Amino acid sequence: MQPRTRGGGISSAPRRRPTGSERRRRVQLREVEPALDQDLVEHSQHDRDETEEVFEGVPGGPIDRSILRSFHNHVAAKIWLGEDRAPLKLVNHGAKLQLWELDAERSRISETVHRSGLAPLTSCSHRVASRPMLSAFCEQWQPETTTFHLPFREMTITLDDVASILHIPITGSMISFSQPLRVDDANALLVELLGTTDVETSRETEQCRSPSVRLLWLRDHFSTITDVSSDDDIEFATRAFLLHLVGCTLFADKSVTSVAVVYLELFRDLSMVGSYAWGAACLAYLYRQLSTATRFEVRQLGGYLTLLQAWIYEHFPEMFSSPDLSYTKSRPHALRWRPHVIPDGLQSVRERIDRLQGSDVCWEPYVDH
Repeated sequence: MQPRTRGGGISSAPRRRPTGSERRRRVQLREVEPALDQDLVEHSQHDRDETEEVFEGVPGGPIDRSILRSFHNHVAAKIWLGEDRAPLKLVNHGAKLQLWELDAERSRISETVHRSGLAPLTSCSHRVASRPMLSAFCEQWQPETTTFHLPFREMTITLDDVASILHIPITGSMISFSQPLRVDDANALLVELLGTTDVETSRETEQCRSPSVRLLWLRDHFSTITDVSSDDDIEFATRAFLLHLVGCTLFADKSVTSVAVVYLELFRDLSMVGSYAWGAACLAYLYRQLSTATRFEVRQLGGYLTLLQAWIYEHFPEMFSSPDLSYTKSRPHALRWRPHVIPDGLQSVRERIDRLQGSDVCWEPYVDH
């Protein structure tokens, strides 16, 4: 993979640290600007005063703000001004996947999961995620370009990375929903596709206070279903397992304990589950989570962090990774590494990233895969 560059993102000229008076003047200018809602950046950026965007620089950041228009709310801008943020809390469910395993007594469920294309997720998820490393890389992410801005150029996670790291489909039908799911609709969907009662579903969504169900609730209600159960029960349990699986991996959200019921619609026809571009949806969701976490006030990072962590290991093997010597090439690249917590603190990892050069990067990690 080659680095992706875009004009105006990073200046190659030497950067001069602004004086105290320059900082104060720029801070005053920013205080009177309306804050940009990250969800509306792409839609509202053309409505801003062009002269303000182009000529007002940001301390330690781009001089030309015509691309990175929300940089003044970025955690990197706040750090430059003397504020700091602790390492992000990480949403990682690698250990929870082992609480619901498909053994020989559940072969019928296992067969459907393998046909879905999502089976690799049951074994390749990292149980450990490094807060300092992932937090430091998140600080390098720019929402407008969806790239990591590194000292030498820009890099990003691609569909090729997803396919190699996770071994899930990256082509197929697009995953999208026309509108948010209401709680009443979520209850009806649970009754229809999981066979639960109205009372059970209403009690669960009320406890979640959203159109969601707890991962624990799914395990408690469906993990005991085996091959000797009825056909209907096996079908319900298969849908529940797949919902639990994507809630622990591809679409892990900041609730930490639950998964949105809307994804259950994707498992209505179990014969069609393998037709979706799951890898593309996973990547788009991770992009969104990274972009949200660049806001200084955000304290948590969701999305499938195994993908992000393995991507770092693959491209910076000399700096951050610990290889698993038992790895074989037929397996997902996520299993190529031994996940570990970097002993260095966040500031130390930031400094290591600041010293990165192009020669430190493994640009083609999947050549022999």
